[in-house]
Amino acid sequence: MALFLGVIRGYNFIMIDLLLLLAQSQTTLNEPLPTQIGTCTQTFIEDISYRLASLDENGVYIPMPGSGSAVTFANGGYQVSYDHVPAIHQSLREDPVRICLKFIPDCSEAKPGDERGKIYLTTNLRTGMSWELPDSQHSCGGA
Repeated sequence: MALFLGVIRGYNFIMIDLLLLLAQSQTTLNEPLPTQIGTCTQTFIEDISYRLASLDENGVYIPMPGSGSAVTFANGGYQVSYDHVPAIHQSLREDPVRICLKFIPDCSEAKPGDERGKIYLTTNLRTGMSWELPDSQHSCGGA
């Protein structure tokens, strides 16, 4: 009987450890953007919008449908397209995503600090849909 109770107590400790590990993994899901080609990190969608917005008479930005797609991530990442990207607009705020760095432009002749133009492959882990877009409308040294 004592051995049986010890097994149950051991099982309870294992379950508690697993629950703590699961909770910890969910809080660390918001990882920084990957910095090396071929590496991936996970984060959440923070905002889904269009590429452009205009100010109304009250100074409020109004998104402009038809101007392309834009998505912002909880880790500060951003992707934008001149085209409408259905996979972005079928996503929801707080959807978990995996972001993989695919391309880093040569910015050696751009102004210091101008590192625009990285291309990321993003997969929405809820929908399974993916898109590959840059982090800016223009690459380093551009407009």
